[in-house]
Amino acid sequence: MMNEAVSVSNVTKHFQQKTAVNNISFSIEKGEIAAILGPNGAGKTTVISMILGLLKPSEGDIKLFNRVPNDQQVREKMGAMLQDVSVMPGLKVNEILELFRSYYPHPLSMKELVALTALTKDDLKTRAEKLSGGQKRRLSFALALAGNPELLIFDEPTVGMDTSSRHRFWQTIHGLADQGKTIIFSTHYLQEADDAAQRILFFADGRLVADDSPMQIRSRIQKQSVSFTLHSDESLERLSRHPEVEQVIQKHKRTIIHTSNTDKVLALIFQENIHARDIRVEQGTLDEAFRQLADGIREGI
Repeated sequence: MMNEAVSVSNVTKHFQQKTAVNNISFSIEKGEIAAILGPNGAGKTTVISMILGLLKPSEGDIKLFNRVPNDQQVREKMGAMLQDVSVMPGLKVNEILELFRSYYPHPLSMKELVALTALTKDDLKTRAEKLSGGQKRRLSFALALAGNPELLIFDEPTVGMDTSSRHRFWQTIHGLADQGKTIIFSTHYLQEADDAAQRILFFADGRLVADDSPMQIRSRIQKQSVSFTLHSDESLERLSRHPEVEQVIQKHKRTIIHTSNTDKVLALIFQENIHARDIRVEQGTLDEAFRQLADGIREGI
């Protein structure tokens, strides 16, 4: 318990006749980077809103640092960057940041905020209503960091960012995680989740259907394969006789073997003296894994 930043216990959320979140439980430890993923309507935003204290669960409990989300001590430890960036008109960026810093007992300095978020001198002097989309995202990131939070929650943080801004954002996030801060984010970019998250919580139809590392989730899907090129037109008949070899496909001069046990197939290639070269092992993609997981829920598996 002492090491938990977030604890979600048997939480359900109803909106009139619709159940948006259905009896979910999970905990996130301090210092973890966790991604919340799932198709549209899966319940991701509802879960994030409940963690932030913007919505109350219909059933169950949510605790942050062993306190309810609306507790002042919790709010002082939390920063959030949501999809919709709304800023106060009439104030310059540096004035907004100074105002937000004043709300917290131990805020980051302006110098630190500027360094972490790549805000420029021109950004700081610009009035909120004149900010471009990119400037608004940088300001929103700075506001999330203003209080030097222990828990950071991002809802689709890199939407609209160019490639270099996205790369810088994730560099900063990893640096914050190295300081022991807890990061929770949702994204539609599966590569971001694969690269950045130590752990993925995948939602479908309001239920938590997977909670594991990206590698473990990929390993659960059937679409694994070993592919290679051959030195000659040698026969693969001996290899095909083994039950681990589920399907053999020829594609673009490569031989692809579908299997649920890639290690065994690799051993068989050497055992049967197949003259293979340029051998590649594919464990499937997160996209395939999520599609299978979501389809399994809909089929009642």
